[in-house]
Amino acid sequence: MSIKSQHPTDLSTALKYLRGDATLVPLLDRVGKFSIEPEAPPSPLHSLAESITSQQLNGRAAQAIFKRLLLLCDGRLTADAILDKSEEALRSVGLSRAKAVAMRDLAEKTKARIVPGWPTLRRMDDETIIRQLTQVRGIGRWTVQMMLIFSLGRPDVWPVDDFAVRKAYGLHFGIAEPKPAEMKIRAEAWRPWRSVVARYLWRSLDMVV
Repeated sequence: MSIKSQHPTDLSTALKYLRGDATLVPLLDRVGKFSIEPEAPPSPLHSLAESITSQQLNGRAAQAIFKRLLLLCDGRLTADAILDKSEEALRSVGLSRAKAVAMRDLAEKTKARIVPGWPTLRRMDDETIIRQLTQVRGIGRWTVQMMLIFSLGRPDVWPVDDFAVRKAYGLHFGIAEPKPAEMKIRAEAWRPWRSVVARYLWRSLDMVV
């Protein structure tokens, strides 16, 4: 079976492959196995709306605002539910003006099918999804990469702009300030399982005393 046709969350296959790089083995052994099954929110709009809400906020504050947004939309985020609310109504739940504008842009682009549903996204390749979804105001490459890894279970995403990935990478390889260019070069050996390495790096930070 080719790598391309394997289930993206086939952790055993990924680990067998990644153990071919001796520099990764201590990381893989220390963290151990854990579930990497994707968990998709009700819709891409829901996922991206949560990302917009959480930008530049701590977890609790973002969760509280997003919960109020869900209540404002009667518990289900849809393009029509968002567009039915004025900017002032969106701001009343705690969204900044920029985020309220971005939320309406997300809804409009969902109605225009620039933001498609999960079935369509699952048929698209990673870079096409990134190009498509970054057309939404307030959505950048990193946000879409998080969706690719955690919601779609894509196996070969390498988020070098993620602060935590850079920090864990630096700790593991003994590099004070790892540069994205160097990280990309080293990670070529980990294709097509770079998402798995990223998840192990994230997980390793939870184990730092």
